[in-house]
Amino acid sequence: MTTLTGPQPTASSYDELVERVLAGDIGPDPRGQRIAVAFTTRQAVRHDGRRGGYRNEVLSLRLGEAVGSCAVEPGGLPDGAVEDCVGADIARLLGHELPPVRVAALDAYLMHVLPHGTAGGARACPLPAGTSLEKSRARARAVVELVDAAPGSAVLVVGVVNSLLEALRARGLTYVPCDLKGGTTEWGEPVRTDARAELERCDAVLASGMTLGNGTFEPLREHALRYGKPLVMFAQTGSAVLPRLIGAGVSAVCAEPYPFFWLDGGPGTVHRYGGVR
Repeated sequence: MTTLTGPQPTASSYDELVERVLAGDIGPDPRGQRIAVAFTTRQAVRHDGRRGGYRNEVLSLRLGEAVGSCAVEPGGLPDGAVEDCVGADIARLLGHELPPVRVAALDAYLMHVLPHGTAGGARACPLPAGTSLEKSRARARAVVELVDAAPGSAVLVVGVVNSLLEALRARGLTYVPCDLKGGTTEWGEPVRTDARAELERCDAVLASGMTLGNGTFEPLREHALRYGKPLVMFAQTGSAVLPRLIGAGVSAVCAEPYPFFWLDGGPGTVHRYGGVR
């Protein structure tokens, strides 16, 4: 693995980060870095004691020892997309027609050259072994601790995870749940579908890394940067990408590379960048 030491690179936007990778400014020439393995992970879950369930689908690309990932809407990845990635070089995949492929490729490259660790500014946060719900709640606490907001503040949550909403309430924070799928939360609260329309009335933003793959991330970053609002990202998608945008609108990241907490009942680790120490 090619690992950088010393000051870690950052960028002013997602597009600039891609440009820096393509120019070879961050690590080895991406034209010489080829994906050996590509795969998808599909999950359906209904926790005990919860009335609703959900599904996940994630595209993952392996580069050396690193795995980069991007979540997609279940069933949204075309047939042949996985096969199209195998053997392809990172530079080609960064120009792929499918946004999730581009994001997963960037994530794999950055995981390869900037693995999570103290050298890159990460603080490891252990997750205990347990049931899927116990681990979901433990991760939620690790994420919500990064939100720098006083009790009573309103947090826009983009990508609804009920355990995160629970953890926000435990801190005395209010929230506006938002997800492209709409619907209601576990507690019957309406889920908004247009995050941009809710930004003005919220004091902080807590967003899924999935926003990278569906094209909704940059407006959140730009708003947070313009108005000085905290933007905390919980990132299974783009776990190695989003830490490079801290200071450019992103204030903190809880990074969770593959394998994710929901795949195993044993102990795990998330990596936290920025935020409240």
